[in-house]
Amino acid sequence: MIERYTTPDMGRIWSDQNKYATWQKVEITVTEVLSDMGVVPKEVVKVINEKASFSVDRINEIEATTHHDVIAFLTNLAENIGPESRFIHMGMTSSDLLDTSLALLCQEAGEIILEKLKTFHQVLRKKASEHRETFQIGRSHGVHAEPITFGLKLAMWSEEIGRNIVRWERAVESIATGKISGAVGTYQHLDPEVETEACKRLGINAATVSSQVVQRDHHAEYLTTLAIMGASMEKIAVEIRHLQRTEVLEAEEFFSKGQKGSSAMPHKRNPIITERMTGFARLLRANAHAALENVALWHERDISHSSVERVIIPDSTNIMDYMLNKMIVLMENLLVYPDNMLKNLNKTGGLIFSQEVLLALIKKGITREESYAMVQRNAMQVWEHQKDFKTLLKADIEIMNLMSEDEIDDLFDLQKVMKNINKVFERLDLK
Repeated sequence: MIERYTTPDMGRIWSDQNKYATWQKVEITVTEVLSDMGVVPKEVVKVINEKASFSVDRINEIEATTHHDVIAFLTNLAENIGPESRFIHMGMTSSDLLDTSLALLCQEAGEIILEKLKTFHQVLRKKASEHRETFQIGRSHGVHAEPITFGLKLAMWSEEIGRNIVRWERAVESIATGKISGAVGTYQHLDPEVETEACKRLGINAATVSSQVVQRDHHAEYLTTLAIMGASMEKIAVEIRHLQRTEVLEAEEFFSKGQKGSSAMPHKRNPIITERMTGFARLLRANAHAALENVALWHERDISHSSVERVIIPDSTNIMDYMLNKMIVLMENLLVYPDNMLKNLNKTGGLIFSQEVLLALIKKGITREESYAMVQRNAMQVWEHQKDFKTLLKADIEIMNLMSEDEIDDLFDLQKVMKNINKVFERLDLK
């Protein structure tokens, strides 16, 4: 199923060909380090570099008998290298190869995701600037509250994605951890300096201490960060889905020429991309849960984590790559309807300025409770009889004894909303 949503770059990373190429890179790097330490003859390394090769089909053929992928891989390498292959994997255990290679693959996938995350961040910031003064009703509990601008909402989303960039950089740094410490992590057959130097040459961190495996909190951090990123995108997607509802229609997914919304109803324009984001975010959370389950292994290691990671790590990185691709295009082409935003903003007959009136009355010297009662009795008439709030206030003798008509008119000035919203934009360095 996930293959349908896989991009060429991400698909290449998790292909069998690239996996075994990474395995070969790790094995040769360790052999080169051992050679530089005088353990492996220089001429042997030369032969290994010249002859090392593998065939995915041949590895699969061998694995059908051995039921062990690492042994199948090493056997195929030996077939191509010859006698010098005895120096390959010397002192290592399977997890040295598997975990160090997985670190490299996760790092590579992480860099692709990071660049797209940064692009998405910039798209949101640009859109925020465009809609800085696009007035919209703010809602709490789904009910009209007070005016905001659509740009403020976009700015908030951009900041959350910015935090996800920081989280992801940290998670990629953490996952890029290898180990060459042998069975149960005691370095019995290899000096720790081999691990340090090999990981350095591979461009990853060396585990400060390990068992037979790199500890799975690294991988849990990677997967839970992807889940948080997915939740942030779902948050954006759910908001767009609400704004696209027919009775709201303040923003809408771009509907391309020839696109169909329903097999039965030709008029439909459905929020299919944003709904898909919600579905994928659920998968990311489920995969993160599985990664957390992998942290607790028996003693120095068991293999219960392996089968899980072969699914959840490629799938989660593929999913995130796809989600970012779709959300970048969606936000770049998002249809925004400022007139509908203004129409909806005015739908409650001015009730959205009730707090302005409340605070103005308090400033006139009455208690908050007295002010609240004056404002609420007029507000309830607007709800129940669809009257105009400002007109009711001006007809309320008790209120007019405290305020002039000009003062009331001033409270309903929408532009006042921009005063401190502008300060937020300045704080975010958004033009």
